[in-house]
Amino acid sequence: MSRFTRRDTLKIGVGAGALAGAGMLGYRPALAEVMAADVPAPKLTIEKGAELRVLRPAKFVQGDETQFLANAEKFTKDTGVKVRVDNESWEDLRPKTAVAANIGSGPDIVLAWNDDPQQYPDKLVDLTEVAEYLGKKYGGWYPIAERYGKGADGKWISMPIGSSGGALVHRKSWINEAGFETVPKDTANFLKLAQNLKKNGHPMGFALGNAQGDGNTWTHWLIWSHGGAMVDENNKVIIDSPETVAALEYGKQLVDQFIPGTMSWLDPSNNKAFLAGEISLTSNGISVYYAAKNSPDPAIKAMAADIFHAPFPIGPVGKPTEAGLLVNTMVFKHTKYPNAAKEFVRFIFEKEQYEPWQKASIGYWSHPLAAYSGNPIWTEDPKHAAYAEVMKNMLWYGYRGGLGYASAATLADFIINNMVAQVCSGRATPKEAAAEAQKRAERYYRT
Repeated sequence: MSRFTRRDTLKIGVGAGALAGAGMLGYRPALAEVMAADVPAPKLTIEKGAELRVLRPAKFVQGDETQFLANAEKFTKDTGVKVRVDNESWEDLRPKTAVAANIGSGPDIVLAWNDDPQQYPDKLVDLTEVAEYLGKKYGGWYPIAERYGKGADGKWISMPIGSSGGALVHRKSWINEAGFETVPKDTANFLKLAQNLKKNGHPMGFALGNAQGDGNTWTHWLIWSHGGAMVDENNKVIIDSPETVAALEYGKQLVDQFIPGTMSWLDPSNNKAFLAGEISLTSNGISVYYAAKNSPDPAIKAMAADIFHAPFPIGPVGKPTEAGLLVNTMVFKHTKYPNAAKEFVRFIFEKEQYEPWQKASIGYWSHPLAAYSGNPIWTEDPKHAAYAEVMKNMLWYGYRGGLGYASAATLADFIINNMVAQVCSGRATPKEAAAEAQKRAERYYRT
């Protein structure tokens, strides 16, 4: 898949004249330049006595949860619809969502992981009317949002609200001490950096447990960067390949430079290790920087000045292969109040709610609608820039095939994550691990 370019942005609504007039590559148009104010909102009659229950992932930055709850309260004030928001742990969000889908009761709205909605499209409310309205008003949806949001029939079964990018969070002073001015842009020198950091007593550390965000993000990058993929364009499983074996061989060399214990790390683990000064570099969202800036501990607060962010290096494929943890908003058909639910979804995507939520999250969630690239959050601090275009640039889990039950199930089963961990722990050779991953994936991708 080619990266989504500035030319593509022009096609979906960002004014070419505005960009050309800026005269610089880093220019981000203000929201007013790309927002179409005259687009009529869908006419939805909210059901009498409507109440809504929303299930979403627990916050990794406090501002995310605080502002989301404030937006929900604002919706109640504006419409009279009571909204209960439940914040679920990252590990428990997927199984609780699946239970609600299978028994036909529970939350009305779920902010689910990645392509989870693709596992039960027949149980979801059609959101096409709302999605098309938002797309027209806010400069168009990025292609990755359409891929994750649309079902096999082309209708919107969900709407991605944002994605947390897995940039390389690092201590710049320790990178410099290891002989590098910045994080290398190629995998060969990235390995040399890892080796030097370990020699200096400042090792890297990436999650290798079943971590929804950090584990999936970096292990998929590893495979994709070497030309491997779970499936081809026809959804044929191809993970057992020379490219995957090469990726695993490189991954073993890289992980040998890590701090001990990463095999059991989940999403909070690398945050804690980084802020404790135990590691120099990790794959994470912007939450580490956020925690340091706002820490009551003077030593950790001072660390923020030395924290920088960089993209993952480019591997043998010669192009970026970034991944991200995407949150996908869906409405279950079992809701008694579908119009109220759709109206709530529309409400949280609107500028008045979305921009403050993105700002409160200090850029933890990258946007799916082109207009929000003009949010000042991306320019007020240069260290936010690495996360600004996550949804414009990221590949999808299930790459290079289509999304559906199989792609969602293989991700939920942590097949790639486990394959990498097997090799890096020494429990299997690259060829053995790739062969096992092939068999596991074929159980879902039945032909």
